[in-house]
Amino acid sequence: MLESWDVLVVGGGVMGASAAYWLTRQQLGLRVLVVEMDPSYARAATALSVASVRLQFSNPVNVAISRFGVGFIRDFQAALGRDVGIPTLGLRENGYLFLAGTPDAASRLQSLAAMQRDLGAATEVLDPAALAARFPWLNLEDVSAGSFGPRDEGWFDNMGLLNGFRLAARAQGAEFRRDRVVRLLREGDRVTGAELASGGRIAAGAVLNAAGTRAAALMRELGEALPVEPRKRTVFVIDAPNARHPDAPLLIDHTGFYMRPEHGQWIIATVPEVDPAVDPDDFEPDANQFEEIIWPLVYARAPGFDAVKVVRLWVGQYDYNLLDQNAIVGRWPGLEGLYVLNGFSGHGLQQSPAMGRGIAELILTGAYQSLDLTPLGAERLAASQPVLEQAIV
Repeated sequence: MLESWDVLVVGGGVMGASAAYWLTRQQLGLRVLVVEMDPSYARAATALSVASVRLQFSNPVNVAISRFGVGFIRDFQAALGRDVGIPTLGLRENGYLFLAGTPDAASRLQSLAAMQRDLGAATEVLDPAALAARFPWLNLEDVSAGSFGPRDEGWFDNMGLLNGFRLAARAQGAEFRRDRVVRLLREGDRVTGAELASGGRIAAGAVLNAAGTRAAALMRELGEALPVEPRKRTVFVIDAPNARHPDAPLLIDHTGFYMRPEHGQWIIATVPEVDPAVDPDDFEPDANQFEEIIWPLVYARAPGFDAVKVVRLWVGQYDYNLLDQNAIVGRWPGLEGLYVLNGFSGHGLQQSPAMGRGIAELILTGAYQSLDLTPLGAERLAASQPVLEQAIV
């Protein structure tokens, strides 16, 4: 007998868990099944994230998404609406600091900051003198300005967020199952369920593809093109005994790296110039990136990084949207019953509260109720109409 559910969620990372939570919160008794291939999350983007949140985006929809997200993260238990044994996500609001190297870039920071403040952010644009006063450990010879978010920006407990969504969703009736969706089932112009690696088949009134770096392969089986591919990012934890700045912000440096403090050390990474698609099972780090690319840049930015040691490193993968590096969310055009939640390109964790809420509203009511996510819909893919976002990290 074919197993039947109201909603099948493919992928139980933070996006799938958030969707399951909001679906069962908004409609009591809804039968929601989440299928996740690895409930240890050892290689999940959620677990391997740098776990940060910011309002400094250049597109208003991304600012609004993260504004809801940071409020949810800050007051997690109250926002979740139930006690799941995770009273706080430990949000540390050290802020983000974006550096600009040219007067033109500094001017763009000013206009973006005005837009962000209109949407509730507290972004300040600081000239080199103000930057030097606030961050005296930085070398600012090549800097024209910096934009800084003194509140609503920082980092938090990534797995606490995921586990909170999962526990709350389960308490509300959702089921999480260890298995792998190998194929989505289609009848004419409707997706009707999925086939599992275990051999079973699931029928569902709605199917949500939140499978991260594996989502595009499922779409190809349907004859559909989702322009999302796995991209690898090597992240380093370094010790710099002459650069102990625990109150430092997350620094986005225009020369090509980012870093933030972490328990007396630093998390630091770059986006490599050669950045091909990889196999979704490829988690081999590029250990040479630190000495060959990152260390010269960070030492030029801050002389206190004269003596450094790599303590550990890891690789995470982005579900990288080739069109515009922004989320793809909503109904899939031409196929009834199929929804997507994908392509976050590195900023999905902070967006998960709003994205889960939005996709649940769309599935249950046919329209967004709280925040209009239509600009991020899949319709823009076929039309090659990107959602422009300058602040992609």
